Amino acid sequence: MTTVEIIFLAVYFSLLSVLGVYGSHRYRMAFLYYRHKFKLPTPNGTLKALPRVTIQLPIFNEMYVVERLVESVCRIDYPRELLEIQVLDDSTDETCGIARACVERHRQKGHDIVYIHRVNRQGFKAGALENGLKLATGEYVAVFDADFVPSPDFLMRTVPFFADAKVGMVQVRWGHLNREFSILTQAQSIFLDGHFIIEHTARNRAGCFFNFNGTAGIWRRSTISDAGGWQHDTLTEDLDLSYRAQLKGWQFVFLPEVISPAEVPVDMNAFKSQQHRWAKGSIQTAKKLLPTILKSDLPLLVKREAFFHLTNNMAYLLMVLLSVLMPISMVVRFQHGLYGTLFLDLPFFITATASVCVFYVAAQRERGATGWERFKYLPFLMSLGIGLAINNAKAVGEALLNQQSGFARTPKTGAEGKSVKAPVKKSYRGSKTLMPVVELLFAAYFTGALWFAIDARIYTSVPFIVLFQAGFLYVGVSSLLQGFVGRVKVAEAAPAVSSTEEQPRQAA
Repeated sequence: MTTVEIIFLAVYFSLLSVLGVYGSHRYRMAFLYYRHKFKLPTPNGTLKALPRVTIQLPIFNEMYVVERLVESVCRIDYPRELLEIQVLDDSTDETCGIARACVERHRQKGHDIVYIHRVNRQGFKAGALENGLKLATGEYVAVFDADFVPSPDFLMRTVPFFADAKVGMVQVRWGHLNREFSILTQAQSIFLDGHFIIEHTARNRAGCFFNFNGTAGIWRRSTISDAGGWQHDTLTEDLDLSYRAQLKGWQFVFLPEVISPAEVPVDMNAFKSQQHRWAKGSIQTAKKLLPTILKSDLPLLVKREAFFHLTNNMAYLLMVLLSVLMPISMVVRFQHGLYGTLFLDLPFFITATASVCVFYVAAQRERGATGWERFKYLPFLMSLGIGLAINNAKAVGEALLNQQSGFARTPKTGAEGKSVKAPVKKSYRGSKTLMPVVELLFAAYFTGALWFAIDARIYTSVPFIVLFQAGFLYVGVSSLLQGFVGRVKVAEAAPAVSSTEEQPRQAA
């Protein structure tokens, strides 16, 4: 074996080792969850009186969902004289008229609701929230994105926790309005279940930092100010503010039993756009805050968890490198008669892939799923996670190279259950890029590797090669087909709202 081949294999196994470490972190999350599962959060004290609350609704070109959002927020059970609602609209399309008319209808019904429209998107969502705060009258500020349908008891179940003067933010769990729409929305729902049910609960109850998710949470207004306010130098202003606030000593509370349903993207390009923003923003936040965290006098447990939390998306960059090296590694070792060394890959792959199974099966179990329902999507979940690697690795690379980009909103279509509003404007679908071509090239690359493995009877490599091949193929083909084929399971509904006089649609 040549020196180049030895170095090549050393790099390959180094990548496997690092990915194995990130993969094993999921086991730790599951361990911490079950260790602290029954440490239920309860209000520490009693409020002398209900405080005044401002609910902020940041929107940008959300014509299909803005009425549903406002309708649901106006149904929240809280004294009207103590509740202010701000519709923070940066829209440039028909949403402006729809939102303004909707606000006026509810104002006439007695709600303290205002429509605030900016002529520019300076600071994007963070800028809209900061601008709204200048006019807000509430001591506490709740935020809901356009695709959410908060439950009427949201405030009555979250506000009591602020009786503890140390509590700065309360986050609730996301639900999923359109989980059943397709296999893609099923997978996204399971990914989010794992994040909220397992990760958030584990971090919060183990005393580690966790983050406000940009929506379905409520802040003490003084906490936002003390932490430096909303800043827009990262694409994840929520994650950034969360860590700055906790560094200041504020405590956060997560309530997994309180659920705010929301819509998940129904097409692949919209999903990839959302994932790109989250991945890039997390690395930007890591670069911004991780040095301060590691230099602080925080406990080692908190520092370690913050490191894994903020740098977790680095694994996608490593996954792309592994995708390039894995087939070549198989061929090199086979040609040198080192077929038996292929078993050395198994512990690393098991650490990385089996942890996915344990993590998401645990999340579905805690969600209440039974039997086969807990397991049936696991192969697809693993393939989809691999298929997203190129898209998310690009995001990580941009963050590492300080390449700035705008806040690309995730298109919402008003999807609920197995249906979506129709027709959907082209601008409300995910943007197309050349990324699918790269993903399909990777799929072809692994198709060749699969043929070689079968021909050479290297059967131990086949399952893993198929996972990579299927993941890149599905993500690439789904991205390319968007816009060329009609949507399935489309609701037999009226055409999209085009007039501000149309009556608001009732939420699910």
